[in-house]
Amino acid sequence: MDPTRAFVKNVKRVVVKVGTAVVTRDDGRLAVGRLGAIFEQLEKLNSRGFDIILVTSGAVGAGRQRLKYRKMINSSFADLQKPQVELDGKACAAVGQNGLMALYDTLFSQLDVTSSQLLVTDNDFKNADFRMQLTQTVDSLLDLRSIPIFNENDAISTRRAPYEDSSGIFWDNDSLAALLAMELKADLLVLLSDVDGLYSGPPSDPRSKLILTYVKQKHQKAISFGDKSRMGRGGMDAKVKAAVNAAYSGTPVVIASGYAPNNIIKVLNGERVGTLFHKDAHMWIPLTEIGPHEMAVSAREASRKLQALTSEERKKILLDVASALEANEQFIMLGNDADVEAARDAGYDEALVARLALKSSKIRALAESVRRLAEMEEPIGQVLKRTELAEGLVLEKKSCPLGVLLIIFESRPDALVQIASLAIRSGNGLLLKGGKEAKRSNAILHKVITSVIPKTVGTKLIGLLTSREDIPDLLKLDDVIDLVIPRGSNKLVSQIKNSTKIPVLGHSDGICHVYVDKAANLEMAKKIVLDAKIDYPAACNAMETLLVHKDLLASGGLQELVKELEQEGVTLFAGPRVNGVVSFSKANTFHHEYNSKACTIEIVNNVDEAIDHIHSYGSSHTECIVTDDQDVAEHFLNRVDSAAVFHNASTRFCDGARFGLGAEVGISTSKIHARGPVGVEGLLTTRWVLRGKGQVVEGDKGVVYTHKDLLMANGSNGSNGSNGH
Repeated sequence: MDPTRAFVKNVKRVVVKVGTAVVTRDDGRLAVGRLGAIFEQLEKLNSRGFDIILVTSGAVGAGRQRLKYRKMINSSFADLQKPQVELDGKACAAVGQNGLMALYDTLFSQLDVTSSQLLVTDNDFKNADFRMQLTQTVDSLLDLRSIPIFNENDAISTRRAPYEDSSGIFWDNDSLAALLAMELKADLLVLLSDVDGLYSGPPSDPRSKLILTYVKQKHQKAISFGDKSRMGRGGMDAKVKAAVNAAYSGTPVVIASGYAPNNIIKVLNGERVGTLFHKDAHMWIPLTEIGPHEMAVSAREASRKLQALTSEERKKILLDVASALEANEQFIMLGNDADVEAARDAGYDEALVARLALKSSKIRALAESVRRLAEMEEPIGQVLKRTELAEGLVLEKKSCPLGVLLIIFESRPDALVQIASLAIRSGNGLLLKGGKEAKRSNAILHKVITSVIPKTVGTKLIGLLTSREDIPDLLKLDDVIDLVIPRGSNKLVSQIKNSTKIPVLGHSDGICHVYVDKAANLEMAKKIVLDAKIDYPAACNAMETLLVHKDLLASGGLQELVKELEQEGVTLFAGPRVNGVVSFSKANTFHHEYNSKACTIEIVNNVDEAIDHIHSYGSSHTECIVTDDQDVAEHFLNRVDSAAVFHNASTRFCDGARFGLGAEVGISTSKIHARGPVGVEGLLTTRWVLRGKGQVVEGDKGVVYTHKDLLMANGSNGSNGSNGH
């Protein structure tokens, strides 16, 4: 639950207001399907013990539609050719209210809910006796689990201009809902609209951003409103005025979409839906705090400043990062120890705790990896290809940063250092969201790294998100963020892929295999299998399934491998063909990532069966064959469709640092853009630079194309850029 929505735990009485744009369709008819979905939510909440009070608009619009139709039916053709007089609003209200309540009663009856109608006017609330009786009546109805339905009685309203006059106690159904919420001592007011909430500008403007929490001191003069409601008398301006009045009188308010499914229930479950108005909002959110969009834009602006630096200046930033890590080692470990202790107290398994821990040796290793990254060849501005298109017209293909990266990772705080260093080296802006279990470590590491970024670039180059509630908003920013890299569980990666238009790079599972062939050197196989499993069992490149050729069962090789693993404390699970041959538990599935000292063993008939098994149950991460038969090895290497395929080498070598990439943002199992360990190169794209001497296309008549490759001084077709200019 988002901290700003924690108050919903104490909510009992809820006023829900549905606006005209929610109640009716574009053609003026009642939106029966949408209303049915809203009423189903109200029924569920009513059955859960919430006191539900409904305030509705739409009577005038519904009545106008019916009267127009009736007038058309009763008119002659000649009458229809005459200018049409606008229908009387009070008559429309009288007709529409009857039809509206008939529909509401039918819908609630289908859900076995009793509803009741209460029509009020502005003048009623001037009478103290009326207000007392109103409270008593509503309390009685709620005790009987009946849902009171309020509407302003527009048919008999004495207001001279009922659609414009705002001088009364209430002036539309938004202000009526706010008044009732205060009068009836509601714990929450939900105003349903045809948009997702309050935006910083007109919702139709792509530059407008949804405001999740309204802070009066911050937003009152900083937002502009769009058009009024397409059918009702109000609009967002009216809703905000009503929400502010209610909120600052003690009733929290949420403005949310009545079109989106289950929004009322989501609000009461504490999800960050719509715009929240609360009298204490200014205490939760600093007036200077920037939202996800502003954070992403700031990272993009800072990345452009970073790219403008020389190669040596960017290199110096990385060297300063390495020194800062070493200088703040004790500070970093203090925060990390607190995270580790909290994780153990919370009952996290040891595999996660192992990923979480930052020892002194690991911090020093991280610093060294950052230095190696700094010493690597400059990646930005490399000329990858140079072509003469025509005489005096030269085209270059150059490497350049992607722009802004959003990295979502779990558990491992050392990943933050690697990712931030790669972003700096590749000239990209960066937004980071780490797991809550590493929040102290991540905050300290972020502070240490950004402290050495020069002011000419700005610390906003690397933004650290602290709330998971920001992620959905960030995933909508396909106009600012260029790549999302989720590092974590299969569930996390799947959720991210299904929630964004931004390209997603990464892998979900790390189900890696080692196949020991009949022609394997058994002593070598033992070393590789043990290393692949126990060097770092929680790593994504650790072996999860051991495949053994059937001949090793008869020769005793399988038994020797099992003995070696068991001596190291590895828990073994048997595949169907191993089950019964050795005495350990049967594996429930081959598609399982243990992330601990455990693995599955299965017997295969030959290398092709091993390949088929990998393709059926693997995750396209890293696979290894152990064999002295070169032909079998080449067959395996060429046929296995995974990001990394090894011969006689541990799967643990699949790592950006070990590959000489300096570090990695993750290991990609997708085939587009980057595959395997993703280092600096995977965070770059290309652009075309054309240099001419006044040439024009002119229908291609005046150009003689040569399309000649131009060799560089070193004899290659490309050259390295010295800086990001």
